Amino acid sequence: MSLMDLVEEEQLNKNLDPFKVGDTVKVHVIIREGNKERIQIFRGDVIAKRRTGVGATFTVRKISFGVGVERVFPLHSKMIKKIEVVRRGKVRRAKLYYLRQLKGKAARLKEAR
Repeated sequence: MSLMDLVEEEQLNKNLDPFKVGDTVKVHVIIREGNKERIQIFRGDVIAKRRTGVGATFTVRKISFGVGVERVFPLHSKMIKKIEVVRRGKVRRAKLYYLRQLKGKAARLKEAR
C-alpha cells in the first residue's frame, strides 16, 4: 500500500449506507449560513455514480414544482451527514440520463423486490 493510498483511506466516509443507481435516497446535507449550521434533506432518484475512492460522486435528480433539479454530491464529503435509502429501484442501466426527457408517471422507476 502506497503513502497516497493511506492518506486517501483516512479521508473516506465509512458510515454511509450502500446504494445503487435507481434507488430513491434522502441525502442529509449540512448547510452553513453565516455562523449557523442546519441540515437540509435532498430527496430524489440516483441517476449516476462516478469513480471510486476519494473522488467518487453521485447525481441525484428530483422534480421540484414541475422543474427537474439535479445535484451532484461528492460521496466522501464532510458536508454529507448521512444517506438514507427510501426505496430500491430496479434498473438495467448504469446511467439513467433518459429520465431527463420523461414526465409524470413515465419517469417513475420500478421497485426492486
